[in-house]
Amino acid sequence: MDDMTDTGARAQIDALRARMGDAIIGQREVIERLLIGLLANGNLLVEGLPGLAKTRAIKALARNMECDFSRIQFTPDLLPSDVTGTEVYYQGEGGGSFRFEPGPIFANLVLADEINRAPAKVQAALLEAMEERQVTVAGTTHRMEPLFMVMATQNPIEQEGTYPLPEAQMDRFLMHVNITYPPVEDEVEVIRLVRSEEIAAQAPADGAHLEPRAPIPQKAVFAARREIAALPVAPAMERYIADLVNATRVPGQFGDDLKRWIEVGASPRASLALDKCGRTHAWLAGRDYVDPEDIRAVVADVLRHRLGLSYEAQGEGVSPDAVVAEIVRQVALP
Repeated sequence: MDDMTDTGARAQIDALRARMGDAIIGQREVIERLLIGLLANGNLLVEGLPGLAKTRAIKALARNMECDFSRIQFTPDLLPSDVTGTEVYYQGEGGGSFRFEPGPIFANLVLADEINRAPAKVQAALLEAMEERQVTVAGTTHRMEPLFMVMATQNPIEQEGTYPLPEAQMDRFLMHVNITYPPVEDEVEVIRLVRSEEIAAQAPADGAHLEPRAPIPQKAVFAARREIAALPVAPAMERYIADLVNATRVPGQFGDDLKRWIEVGASPRASLALDKCGRTHAWLAGRDYVDPEDIRAVVADVLRHRLGLSYEAQGEGVSPDAVVAEIVRQVALP
């Protein structure tokens, strides 16, 4: 039977979260954000210094799910066809014909590594896949799989040879997740985990091995999405979401600081993303309602890449997170 009960879907996703937690130490928030992106059917932009488990996180997700995974290393010489695929001419006995050879974007989970190193045409090709869930090559449209998520990464400090993502593409990302250094205690656990993995990898081929666990089926994700879509949101919470986003457009009504800092506010996509992420956060917490803490838990990830800060804010070193924190402080709770 394809349909699974509420308890079944939740148990499967909880198992997925636990398995990812076994493979990634000290990045619990990243695991949660990856799951929110997966269940909310959105794409993530993940920013962090090299070595902070960005690639490991999505590989852990892919390894424990019933899915296809691909990784694209973005470079300045990359072509759109390197991402989307291309028409290839095949010569047969009865004559020649063109056939479409899919590129690495045709997977369930796609890691777009260092996306800001790709030129504009490549980013545009990726944008169509992210937003329209399709790729057009030689006038023919090819649909993506029902389960499809892009996790794009970028380095926050290395700017040489990069192409900043345009605002229109930034807006397509459901969330912009920042990864920071783990606490010292967690880093000790990371050392032990990697050491144990090295020992396991060098074990004799005929040695005893644990049976691999069955991957989480895709139908668990679709079942969870149906439950999240049906999660009720009170009118007061809907108004709170709209008020938070509206504060980015009329910052002068919420204090002189916000008026000086914000030049361009967030689009209605921010409200839709807050609603989706808030409901998903509540579902992951095991609740059948959304409260203000669900919205506050994800508001920075939803808004930090959608705000256009003024030169004054940048000159003062005011971060998008500081601006979001001030918005949350100023906007009244429902």
